[in-house]
Amino acid sequence: MGKVTALRRLARPQPPRALLDAEGECFLPAPELAEWARSAFIAEDAVLINEDHAHLRQADIGFLWTNVENSRRGSRIIGQAELGEPQGAMGRWAKARAKVQVRGWFGEVPDFIITIDALYAAECGDAEFCSLLEHELYHCAQERDPFGAPRFNRYGQPIWTIRGHDVEEFIGVVRRYGAEATGVRDLVEAANRGPEISRARVAHLCGTCQRSAA
Repeated sequence: MGKVTALRRLARPQPPRALLDAEGECFLPAPELAEWARSAFIAEDAVLINEDHAHLRQADIGFLWTNVENSRRGSRIIGQAELGEPQGAMGRWAKARAKVQVRGWFGEVPDFIITIDALYAAECGDAEFCSLLEHELYHCAQERDPFGAPRFNRYGQPIWTIRGHDVEEFIGVVRRYGAEATGVRDLVEAANRGPEISRARVAHLCGTCQRSAA
């Protein structure tokens, strides 16, 4: 079965109707979305397997639906990947409070948390939905040592991190100096080959990207 056919046959999870109709701001754990992402992209027998996500077979990823609208710099944010452990400058109580909230959602603190805009997910196409999830999964990475080898802690467990984009360059610079000089040759070749699964136009911003760019 080809990847395009597989994409059409995937019965993707839908946000709960109660969340879409809720008047207040809500976040709901989405174990069905976590299971679907594994069966679609991560597992060895995944329908749309992507070996770039193979390291995530060892990761605990918690997913959340939200109806909270989010934007930055005038653009809508529809997905965000974060480390599960609370990050940034937080007091002892604030950090403990955040951990209690996360455990309430997932039973434990996962390695990563991916939040998805339920309102967007309810109306977008399958290709857009898949590209959104894979975008966030690409942010979920294992740290590398200076030689490029995966890093592990003293217990042999992966050390996780949030990964930035492969390419950060201005279109004008590429236009003036070319793909080789600006280090985007792989991206250009991938684009010229066309999509492996389906064409998708995702007019969104990722919250993870926006935080790293700020």
